[in-house]
Amino acid sequence: MALSTTSSVEKDTKPRLATRDIWNMSVGFLGIQAGFALQNGNASSILQRYGADVHELPNFWLVAPIIGMIVQPIIGHYSDRTWTRYGRRKPFFLAGAIAACFGMMLMPNAGALTAFLPLVLMGAGMLMIMDASFNVAMEPFRALVADKLPASQRTQGFSVQTALIGIGAVIGSWLPWFLANVGGVTDTAAEGLIPDNVKWSFYIGGFLLLAAVLWTVFTTKEYTPKEQQHHAGGLDTEIEKGGLGLIFKDLLKMPKTMRQLGWVQFFSWFGLFSMWVFTTPAIAHHVYGCAIDDTTSKAYSDAGNWTGIIFGVYNLVSAVFALLLPSIAGRIGRKKTHAIALVCGGLGLISMYFATSPNFLLLSMVGVGMAWASILSMPYAMLAGSLPIHKMGVYMGIFNFFITIPQIVSGVINRPIVQHLFGNNAIYAIVMAGVFFLLAAASVVLVEDKDDPVGIRSQSTLS
Repeated sequence: MALSTTSSVEKDTKPRLATRDIWNMSVGFLGIQAGFALQNGNASSILQRYGADVHELPNFWLVAPIIGMIVQPIIGHYSDRTWTRYGRRKPFFLAGAIAACFGMMLMPNAGALTAFLPLVLMGAGMLMIMDASFNVAMEPFRALVADKLPASQRTQGFSVQTALIGIGAVIGSWLPWFLANVGGVTDTAAEGLIPDNVKWSFYIGGFLLLAAVLWTVFTTKEYTPKEQQHHAGGLDTEIEKGGLGLIFKDLLKMPKTMRQLGWVQFFSWFGLFSMWVFTTPAIAHHVYGCAIDDTTSKAYSDAGNWTGIIFGVYNLVSAVFALLLPSIAGRIGRKKTHAIALVCGGLGLISMYFATSPNFLLLSMVGVGMAWASILSMPYAMLAGSLPIHKMGVYMGIFNFFITIPQIVSGVINRPIVQHLFGNNAIYAIVMAGVFFLLAAASVVLVEDKDDPVGIRSQSTLS
């Protein structure tokens, strides 16, 4: 059934939701981020165990942003324009969750499928399946928050979502370490094999992802097309005819605020991609003293496990800091809040170069966690106020271009930079990531945030 739409940005008359309902609609993101955290913390070491060299890692990681750039606008486009008996967004993120769970079961077992492809390519294929599924599940959650919440609750909604993302990421990041050090599961394996603690982490993470998404499916009611029409001011026009080509038309007509946020996102996600790809080899060599090409020693396994711990720390910090963001933004504005958080993240990444012990990295991750909380909430809170309600899904998907393109650029240029300029010493890629966070902070100044409550109050006072 096609949804009716309007031709411009509509008046937002949605009722305020109870705090419990705001949390329920984002519980699924907890499970999705647990899966993402397992991927982010372990994919590089898994691929290295499958035979990839350190400077080749960005090539494999390019799969993720390329798939995201393709999948998210398409999912957003179709979720905007359809309605089923099960809802508007829910069928999409449930299908993505089922596929992601399947991919997580296969990723650490790629060795069983080497009759079809070489081991390292099979591992990359499983990474592709996982990431495509994560993107299918994730995109509708952003649109769901914007669908359901009025402007006065939007910052709170994305902050709650970020807090749950942080909790899920802590679980995913710490699972391998917990199973090895508390559960007694072995964390070493022969060349070409994946340790049991990593395998069981992926199994548990897949189950958690599916269970969390089902929680949201059964506890959250979406607005019907008639209710959406009512909240859009009662306007009723025919849906714009056309297929996927409309995505490109919408891309060309993107709001000014969205274009300005693109630069902030570019620098932020270039840095994040570098951090995720290179943290394990960076600290293995720079902090644990491993040789650059070492992937089988106990010290390398310890570095991989510690990467999970420090990634869990920055996600734990982000979960707590996210709950403070509405209050901070309410005092100084969303732009200043985001800029300060990005500066803290940049300094945190740069400080890793000066680490003298693994514990030092915990302090570095405090700043990264503050930046991560803001990256996952402030840009979306600023963006949603500039978007038409009936195109929320497709524009949230198009906005993902500003997440995926910098990751693609990072993946392409990081290989020759790390190999030839840095001599495969990954710690310098981490420092470079910190510099890009600082550039992102500087770019926030250019953003026009029209419905920032602080800006609105200031204008009212002046008038």
